[in-house]
Amino acid sequence: MGFLNSSCSFTRFKIVDEIPQDFWSKVPGILKQFSFHDIDNVPEERSFGWVCFDDMLDSEWVTASPYKGSYLVFSLRLDTRRIPAGVIKKHLNVALKEEKARLAEQNKNYVSRERQKEIKEQVILMLRQRFLPVPSETNVIWNMANNVVWLASTQSTLVDLFIDYFKASFDLHLEPMTPFNMASNILDEASLEKLDRLEATQFVANH
Repeated sequence: MGFLNSSCSFTRFKIVDEIPQDFWSKVPGILKQFSFHDIDNVPEERSFGWVCFDDMLDSEWVTASPYKGSYLVFSLRLDTRRIPAGVIKKHLNVALKEEKARLAEQNKNYVSRERQKEIKEQVILMLRQRFLPVPSETNVIWNMANNVVWLASTQSTLVDLFIDYFKASFDLHLEPMTPFNMASNILDEASLEKLDRLEATQFVANH
C-alpha cells in the first residue's frame, strides 16, 4: 500500500528528539546502510529495510533521490516467506516416518523430543529453500520542516517494526500522534488531570 494510491490508511508520528544541524546531509548514507537486502537465494524467514520510494527494487537510490522539496520520501520493504501450515505438517510427518523406519532397523522405536525438534527445524529450512519470499512495500513521508512522519499503514505489527527500525537507523524516537498524545502536548496540568479521568463513551445500548 502507498500514498500514491487513490486511498490510503496511514499512521502519523512526531519526532521527539532534537535533530542536529548536519543530520539531513547524512540521511542518504543512513538509508543505504540500513537498506533492504534480498533473501531470494538464502533460506531466511524474512528481511526488511529501506528502499527507494519510486522503485521498491532500488536499495541504492539510483532511480530517484529521497529528497522531494522539504520532504524525505522512502519506503520500508518487508519480504516474508510464508509456508502453509499444512505443507509443514505433511513434510514433518514424512520425515518422522523415515526417522522411525531408520530407528526400527536399529531395534529402536522412540524418537526423542530433542530429535523431533531437530527434524522440524531441518524440514522448515528445506521448505524455505523452495518457497520464494512475498514482498511488501510501505511508503514513508518525512516532513523535514516540522519533523512529522507519515507511514502508509495502520497495521500494529508493521507500525511497531517501523518505530523500532526507525530508531535503529536514525537514532530518533517516534511518538504516534494519537488524539491523546496531541492533547497532552498542548494542555496545562489541570486539564491533563481531567483528560486522564475521561472515560470512553459507549454509543451502543446494552441489551
